[in-house]
Amino acid sequence: MSAASKSHGKGSNPPMGQGKKPDRLFTLGIEEEFQIIDPETRELRSHIEQIMEDGKMILRERVKAEMHQSVVEVGTDICRDVADARAAVTDLRSNLWRLAQKRGLTIAASGTHPFSHWMDQKISKGDRYKILVEDMQQIARANLIFGLHVHVGIPDRETAIQVMNMARYFLPHLFALSTNSPFWNGRNTGFKSYRVKVFERFPRTGIPDAFESLAEYNDYLALLVKTRCIDNAKKIWWDIRLHPFFDTIEFRVCDIPMRIEETIALAGLMQALVAKLHKLLKQNMSWRMYRRRLLDENRWRASRYGISGKLIDFGKQEEVDTPALILELLEFVDREIDEFGSRKEVSYVHEILKNGTGADRQLAVWERTRDVRAVVDYIVSETTAGLKN
Repeated sequence: MSAASKSHGKGSNPPMGQGKKPDRLFTLGIEEEFQIIDPETRELRSHIEQIMEDGKMILRERVKAEMHQSVVEVGTDICRDVADARAAVTDLRSNLWRLAQKRGLTIAASGTHPFSHWMDQKISKGDRYKILVEDMQQIARANLIFGLHVHVGIPDRETAIQVMNMARYFLPHLFALSTNSPFWNGRNTGFKSYRVKVFERFPRTGIPDAFESLAEYNDYLALLVKTRCIDNAKKIWWDIRLHPFFDTIEFRVCDIPMRIEETIALAGLMQALVAKLHKLLKQNMSWRMYRRRLLDENRWRASRYGISGKLIDFGKQEEVDTPALILELLEFVDREIDEFGSRKEVSYVHEILKNGTGADRQLAVWERTRDVRAVVDYIVSETTAGLKN
């Protein structure tokens, strides 16, 4: 990640979209998708309807069903800072865990299940999922994956599209830190994140192209709706997107991490990165743009090797060990981390670099036991570590 900022040559753009809301600048929202697990068999259980029914009073709108009934998503309210986000994520995980326990079940955080097959899972009821399966057919039915989505608030959508353009470069770095899906249908895939290989069969996924302006972005969405490619902008599933309904940049590239500390470290790092890039824009600067075809090379490497491989430093035009580039990223946003008071939380990145990502740790259990059920037990223990029973 060589120094690559340069002058924009333009003044800052006027506010657009829904107008300025300074109190929402750089706020956080976190969504986590969990597996519903039978602790006896360690298999996925299609049990979301019962958990939703039990959780109506406790979790309200913060819990959602997904297409498969063995998937449950929880999302925080708007969080002022990383400490607020940590409290919210801990509370949501704890409540979800207790709800699952009431039904004799538990939860697990991994981008894929180590051995349960998508063919054995029930599809959730509702027109949304019926239409999706009718449209996407088997790739929808097979999309049994679990991710982390982090929203960072930017009320000025014209500025947000420029920040999103720049943030694309760092997606493989963030993704590598989150890799947590080495198994698929009982097999060691050889990937640190097989989740993205499953998901990229969907259209409109991966790293997006850069957009010249918010108008170009809106025109693209309008064309897709007009030509009936999509019926609404939420069917843009890129690794990063300007959210169609919220004034946020949404990072969607990451596997769901096992531990709360990993989720919060990634969220804090994303918040600091958005703030840094926003600051560059306000100083009439920007991060150097690279085409999607180059960024995809690093995305592939992150999926295959996680933090154990190398990424390309396109400024230097050479391979660099991924941990070294992640340390450069931490240095790049060092001042912003202090400004947000999130140094303790973001410093957990060093623990990930030391102890491995979720994928590395899953594989270590597999190498030791050769038992995918032992891998599930490990995932569950990490997922529920530090929760309030």
